[in-house]
Amino acid sequence: MSNGNVENVRLHRGVLGLLDIAAATMANIGPAMSFYFGFAFIAGTAGVASPLVILLAGIAIALLGNTLSEFTKVLPSTGGFITFVGKTFGGRLGVTTALLTGAGYITAMASVTAIVGGFFQFFLQYYNWPLKGTPWIVWTLVFLAIAVLLMVRGVHISTKVAGFFFAVEMGIMLIVATAALIKYSGNINWAPLNFNNLSLSTLAPGFPLAIYLYIGWENSAALAEETENPRRNVPRAVYTSVLIMTVAYLYFAYATVIGFGGNITKLGEAAATIGSPFLGVAFGISTVLLAFAFVAGFTSTMGALIAGTNSQARLLFNAGREGLLPEWVGKVDAKRRTPVNALLMFLAIGMVVIGGWGLLHILGGSKSGQMSAFNFFGYSSTFGTILVLVVYALANVALPFYMKKHHADKFNALRHAVLPLVGVAVIALPLYYLTKPGQPQPFNWYPYAALVAIVVSFIYASVLVAKDKTVGDRVGTLVADEDLVK
Repeated sequence: MSNGNVENVRLHRGVLGLLDIAAATMANIGPAMSFYFGFAFIAGTAGVASPLVILLAGIAIALLGNTLSEFTKVLPSTGGFITFVGKTFGGRLGVTTALLTGAGYITAMASVTAIVGGFFQFFLQYYNWPLKGTPWIVWTLVFLAIAVLLMVRGVHISTKVAGFFFAVEMGIMLIVATAALIKYSGNINWAPLNFNNLSLSTLAPGFPLAIYLYIGWENSAALAEETENPRRNVPRAVYTSVLIMTVAYLYFAYATVIGFGGNITKLGEAAATIGSPFLGVAFGISTVLLAFAFVAGFTSTMGALIAGTNSQARLLFNAGREGLLPEWVGKVDAKRRTPVNALLMFLAIGMVVIGGWGLLHILGGSKSGQMSAFNFFGYSSTFGTILVLVVYALANVALPFYMKKHHADKFNALRHAVLPLVGVAVIALPLYYLTKPGQPQPFNWYPYAALVAIVVSFIYASVLVAKDKTVGDRVGTLVADEDLVK
């Protein structure tokens, strides 16, 4: 390592418990934010059986969770997928994965950064409150500054705040969904849970977005170094979070479909008029519940911003301290043990992405309505998801090779070979639908942009490894729960 004393690049170890990282993971998923903006499309493609699409997506994510958990049991690392792939296939693919991870997560999180301000602006405009004319980017900068202050102060306080935001959104959503089932009890039936109402042709188009509802499920792995007993707690947090989110999403989806009496056309109309079918259900019950549902949406965006940036910036931080990325990325604040450089870089690049998108629209003569945060959310999150899915696939391919090479005595054919291969197959479906030809602009050029990102990352990695033969040896040198360089 080029960072000198190991403890100078260590995070604040052992300050988070199982509940902390599980709550942070679910806050990163942001159920209100994800469900509000995603369910209308899923329902539009899968119809009344749309809750089952979300259920199947949850099962798919659990398969991916197996890979992350099995790696963490033997190699807990803040580097997450970057470490796992690099330790298995060497420095070249390790650096490539680091760059793809950074590009994917920064782009995806830029969508969250934008929607924090965009959703708050929408809230003000809906109720015709003062400052409703303030551009959403102003609100984004205000809330981003608050989030940065929390994250820089320390992972313990920022994780607690993110967990609180998650508790608020979940509580409100459960109340609204339960109230919907009570008010519309006459509509209750088994049709939304009947697999006979679902076919491959109706499942496939909405499945990628259903997978996106869970993005952030891997949050806890990046917090391994700051978690007590990460080999045990990270896998528990992964499975607990995925289970809770799957059950919750299924409940919310079922309540939403029932709230519209199974009429998908009316569900879609509500999304167009009030921004989300779930908000439409809340409005149909009570204006008070609608106001609380708006609050849930805002706390969800803030929780996802804090929890997501906390974990995803740490992946790049770890790559920096291990020499896969520039060394300054791997520095920590001496007092608070937070990766300040990585956090600021992560968010700054995200703001550049938002600014670049806005500038292109201005230069192209676009109308202001086309520059809404909601439009950017769809564009940015989709491209980021493509790169993240590629990283997921690499990690799944790596698991059997790593276990055979480094832990042959612990190798289990089901957990370390069969399930990862099934995971790769699961990833292939949403990846295909996100990159298939014939999509509208700008989605039609995303496959080419992703391919360019992969090729450029690999070329950069090859040049770096050619100049420094020790890059591969440095991958995974800092194990979360060990004091010495491994």
